[in-house]
Amino acid sequence: MDRTTDTTALPLIPRAALFGNPRRAGAQISPDGGTIAFLAPRNGVMNLFVAPRGQIDAARPLTDERRRGIPGYAWAHDGRHLLVVKDNDGDENFHLHAVDRETGAMRDLTPHGPIQASIVKLSRRHPGEAVVSHNARDPQWPDLYRIEIATGRATMIAENPGLAGFDVDEDFALRLAARLEGDGSQTVLRPDGAGGWAPFMRFAPEDAMTSGVLGLFTTDGRTTLMLSSAGRDTAALFRLDLATGDATLLAEDARADIGEIIVRLHENTPLAYGVNYERNRYVALDPAIQPDLDALDAAGIGDWGIQSRSEDDRFWIIGAASDTAPGVAWLYDRKSRQLEKLYDTRPDLAGAPLAPMRPVVIAARDGLSLVSYLTLPADGGSAPRPLVLLVHGGPWARDSFGFNPYHQWLANRGYAVLSVNFRASTGFGKAFLNAGDREWGRAMDDDLLDAVDWAIGQGIADPSRIAIMGGSYGGYATLAAMTRNPERYACGVDIVGPSNLETLLATIPPYWEAGRSIFTRALGDPATPEGAALLRERSPVHQAARLARPLLIGQGANDPRVKQAESDQMVAALKAKGIAVTYVLFPDEGHGFARPENSIAFNAITEHFLAAHLGGRAEALAAEEIGRSTAQLLEGAEILP
Repeated sequence: MDRTTDTTALPLIPRAALFGNPRRAGAQISPDGGTIAFLAPRNGVMNLFVAPRGQIDAARPLTDERRRGIPGYAWAHDGRHLLVVKDNDGDENFHLHAVDRETGAMRDLTPHGPIQASIVKLSRRHPGEAVVSHNARDPQWPDLYRIEIATGRATMIAENPGLAGFDVDEDFALRLAARLEGDGSQTVLRPDGAGGWAPFMRFAPEDAMTSGVLGLFTTDGRTTLMLSSAGRDTAALFRLDLATGDATLLAEDARADIGEIIVRLHENTPLAYGVNYERNRYVALDPAIQPDLDALDAAGIGDWGIQSRSEDDRFWIIGAASDTAPGVAWLYDRKSRQLEKLYDTRPDLAGAPLAPMRPVVIAARDGLSLVSYLTLPADGGSAPRPLVLLVHGGPWARDSFGFNPYHQWLANRGYAVLSVNFRASTGFGKAFLNAGDREWGRAMDDDLLDAVDWAIGQGIADPSRIAIMGGSYGGYATLAAMTRNPERYACGVDIVGPSNLETLLATIPPYWEAGRSIFTRALGDPATPEGAALLRERSPVHQAARLARPLLIGQGANDPRVKQAESDQMVAALKAKGIAVTYVLFPDEGHGFARPENSIAFNAITEHFLAAHLGGRAEALAAEEIGRSTAQLLEGAEILP
């Protein structure tokens, strides 16, 4: 039987064009509106560049990172510094650095050894400072500091007594905090006037993950914005009175949680909100922003979002993309309502045979609606095809419509690609989210099976040629699916997925301690006999003998979330049963593969693995693709040419 898919009329899209460095990315405008910063490769590594507005091609580099690159940044309100948070080889020991826009000098503002630092607040009222959270004092409970950017001088604002996070206003005054309780509920607290904290309001366990105060305090300090699913299903937007606790409903949607909020600069009053069921759309709350929403919606640039705004709110940096068009950065002038194209993120894909993505809503066996995304090869064929089920991580995340390099890559190789928002995915209300509690490897897996059955029933998928693939929770889902349903999938690809829920919970990073109750509520409490038994039952490592089809595992050695031991023990269990597995380890990666050389290498291995077991196409594997990476192929070298 011929197991190949006839997509020969379509040129192969090079892996490097999809997974290599973008040409440019992450544009942000300076507070004064005169300078645009962005990330671009310098000697093959993503670095910071700056250019005068209107002269993007005259950009000059600010940084000279040589290994992992700059993952992201923010303009300080002083306009002189850009703030960068970066770690070492994926270990998530993040330090905050200030980069001088004139000299490129980079200084560590948090020089405290292995810590995790993050920016909590930047304020236009205090342009030379930043409020930063870091855990140098106690790895589990990060404290709050006010840091002078020019000198690095730090002053503690609050020592953390066991709180999940703090909210400060535009004057850097402590206003609220949150504590996650042992039962999974969330308590919102406020200062008690004596250096401590007093309860202000509570979200029940079923609402804790779909509700919370947003920390956007109005200028008068009387109100803030809040998302809440209390007494309802989907999270709605409310104005919260900080004196009385009264909440005024501002926006709601029956099918999806309220998402992004666009606020009026300097005042933090809401102008518009986004809501994403099948696709994202913006809805105005203030008539002042409606002409801008109309202009951007009518511009034909695809799905768009605001990446950055100038201090006077005249200039917006807009990021836009569609399913068949990679990202484009635009400068939007609100005065003229005109767009100026800044750059294409991946110009090498111009003219590539990109395939359209289609939202589909699949009914689960118990009636839940699973918003999913399907991409078919752009060859126009209608016969059942090999299918790759691509499972998102989290699981408290979601798949969305838009340009997806994995969908395009796999469709170009001849596969139908299906991404499913299974129960526990975010954005679809609390009932959908909480339906995943205690259902890892059971009802969450049933949702994936139901989606596969739908694709078979629609004549999309060849039932004998289906693969499952995912990272993080998606990696767990791959292992769970292939041991629970050993004959359903022809092969699987697990990327940094946990194999043992007992050891996963025993080794979570210390800075996740505040959220431990979220994990025990969703997975099972190892401190109880029932919870310990559930964790063991749902751990694929204990079902390894059931695996019957080829498996590829990718792992970062420095992963602090899903440690290397998770993959090691799964491989050891399979080997003990005489079951072959292909295992690729990257010594300079963490939770996922950030260096393009490593991403391209793993995807090259994956592509040939899928071609061997599903019959799709594969771009020739060049020796340098593996040689440029740090990949250590520990098992299964037979897949290499």
